[in-house]
Amino acid sequence: PRKQAVVVRRSDGGLEIQEKELRFIKDRYPILGWPLIRGVVNFLDSMVKGVKALMWSAEFYPEEEEAQPSRLEQWIEKHFGSEALMKWVIAIAVLAGLGFAIALFIILPTLATSALLYFAPDAPMWLRNLLEGIIKLVIFFVYMILCSRLKEIHRPFQYHGAEHKCINCIEHGLPLTVENVRGSSRQHKRCGTSFLFLVLAISIIMLILVRAETPFMRIVIRIVLLPVIAGISYEFLKLAGRSENPVVNFFSKPGLAI
Repeated sequence: PRKQAVVVRRSDGGLEIQEKELRFIKDRYPILGWPLIRGVVNFLDSMVKGVKALMWSAEFYPEEEEAQPSRLEQWIEKHFGSEALMKWVIAIAVLAGLGFAIALFIILPTLATSALLYFAPDAPMWLRNLLEGIIKLVIFFVYMILCSRLKEIHRPFQYHGAEHKCINCIEHGLPLTVENVRGSSRQHKRCGTSFLFLVLAISIIMLILVRAETPFMRIVIRIVLLPVIAGISYEFLKLAGRSENPVVNFFSKPGLAI
């Protein structure tokens, strides 16, 4: 719980390991560790750590032709140093990821629903919101299936399943050996994929009751409510991780199945 490790398989087949102490932002700003707030903070923190890990791993697989840095990159590095440049790159990558998620799971479903109901303008708002939720789920499932079909992504998915086995082994108090890990479950309630599914499911439930006539206002409301939905989803995820309550287990099953 206090450390993180990133392992890269080099092109020669060996392993490169980066291990460091975890630094939590809530230790400096306790308010960011409060329930409902910590979900959004930890989600963004996970994205930053993920981008850093990917950038570090890329160092072991250099491109044949090094791309020339842009004028903006050269200017930032000259005036602020390479560390500032790295922070800019990470920030842009995280913002691009968030923008992609908003476009795929908020803007696209809203516009698609408006197009489908163009010839039924009098459709009740609950039906419009429910249809939008179904479209979100379809996009999510198709996106996950397509990702898993890519060889470059399929392998990290396998590693991720192995990580789940390791965490389950540790959390059940067993020594971290290959034999014990093999016998551990590859499913874990606190998985990020379960978190994403919870965000979608809770957003569908919450937004069924929200009235907004124009597509623009529906998009704005969904973006504004996203931190609230993410906060609620995170709290349920933490509860599921430490509970064997039948009701909690029931609502955890879709995420585990994914």
